[in-house]
Amino acid sequence: MKCKNILIIGAGAQGSMIAHRLDEEPTVNRIICADYNYNAAKNLEASFQKVEAAKVDAKNIAEIVALADGMDLLVNALPPDFNLTLMKAALAGNLNYQDMASGPIEGVAFIDTVKQQLSLDEEFKAKGLTALINTGSAPGLANVIAREAAEKMDSCERLEIFFYDGVWTNKFIPFWWSPETAFGDMAAEPIIFEEGEFKQVPPFANPIEFDFKNLGKRRVVDHEHEEPVTFPLFFKDLKYAGLKYGGPAMELAENFYKMGLLSREPVKINGGSVVPFDLICQLAPPAPADEDSITEALSEGMISEEGAFLVRAEGLKDDTPIRIDSYVNAPGLLECFKKYKTTHESFLTGQSAFLFTKLFVLDKLTDKGVYPPEVLIKSTRDFYLDEASKLGITVEEFIETPVS
Repeated sequence: MKCKNILIIGAGAQGSMIAHRLDEEPTVNRIICADYNYNAAKNLEASFQKVEAAKVDAKNIAEIVALADGMDLLVNALPPDFNLTLMKAALAGNLNYQDMASGPIEGVAFIDTVKQQLSLDEEFKAKGLTALINTGSAPGLANVIAREAAEKMDSCERLEIFFYDGVWTNKFIPFWWSPETAFGDMAAEPIIFEEGEFKQVPPFANPIEFDFKNLGKRRVVDHEHEEPVTFPLFFKDLKYAGLKYGGPAMELAENFYKMGLLSREPVKINGGSVVPFDLICQLAPPAPADEDSITEALSEGMISEEGAFLVRAEGLKDDTPIRIDSYVNAPGLLECFKKYKTTHESFLTGQSAFLFTKLFVLDKLTDKGVYPPEVLIKSTRDFYLDEASKLGITVEEFIETPVS
C-alpha cells in the first residue's frame, strides 16, 4: 500500500527536512506535522503547501491515535525516548511506522532499546503493517551499504563502521547536532559484538590510528551506536561488529570524560552541588540550526573541513578472504549551506531519512513487521541508493581479494 497521508511527530531538523521533501512528492496528499511546540509546527505549515500543523503530547497514545485518523504512516522525528510509545500508537491507529534511531534511552541498556522495538514484530505483522527502524544516515544508510557488501561474499564475518568528523570552525561549535545527545553518546559504554556475544566496553575504548583513503591516519575509538547491536541479529555468519568515531569533538569529549565533567553524579561545590554533565551541556553552544545561526558559525572561517564515513566488510568469497570498503561521499558543510541553507549533518541525516520515507510513499517495502534497513531486499536497496545518488550522496566501493 502506498502511503499518501503521513503524520510526522517532531518539527525539529529531521522532521522539517522530511516534511519539505514530502511536500514535493506528487503522490502525497496530506502531511500533518505535530509537535508539543505548536509554533514550530506552525512555521512548517507556513512554509509548505501540504503541511498542516498540530500540537500533540507524544506521551499520550490516545491523543496521537486521534490525530492519526486517516493517516497511513507515522514518522517519529523525536528522540528515541518516545519510540515505544509512538510504536504502540501506530499499532493502535493501524499506521506504518518509521524512526531514526533506537537509542540511547536513559536508564535502558542499549541492547534492550533495540530488542524492545523488535519485540513488537509479531504485532505489526498481525496487522499487516511495517515498522522500519533506524533510518538516518548511521544507522540507516550505513545498514543498506553493509548488506550490499555482505551479499557480494559467501560469508560475511566482520562488519565495521568508521567515522571521522573533522569539521571545525574558528567559532567554537563542538557539535553540529544536539550537544546533550552528543556528550551523552560519547560518555556511554559502547557495545561491540565479538565471537558470538555482545560485549560492553569502556567509553573511548580501543583507540587505533585508522588509515582513511584520501585522508590519512586519524585516531578513532569505540563509540555507542545501533549497528553493532542489529548487525549480529541479521547477518548470520558475523563474528565481529563495531563502530569507531574520531575527530576534534570526540577528543574534546574524551578529555571532559577523563576530568569527570561528563559524570551525572552531583559534585559538592562551595556548599552547593552541581551535576557536571548538566553544567557542560548548559555551557556548550547549541548546534546551528537555521540560516542565521549557521551564517554566524561560519563568519569566523574554518579551521578544517574534512571527514570520512566508511563501512568495511570482511569475509570469504570462493574460500578466499575478501575485504570491501564502501566510502560514503556527500556534500560538506560549506557546500550544504551554499546550496541548501543547512548543515552537512542535517543534510545527510535528513535526506537519508526521507529516502526511507519515500520507500513507504512508493510502496517499495515488501516485508511486514519490525526491522532495520539491513533487511531490505536488493531491488529496494538499489532504488534507495539510486535516489541517494541524485542528491549527491554516493558510495565508492573498493574490493580487495585476497586481503593482504
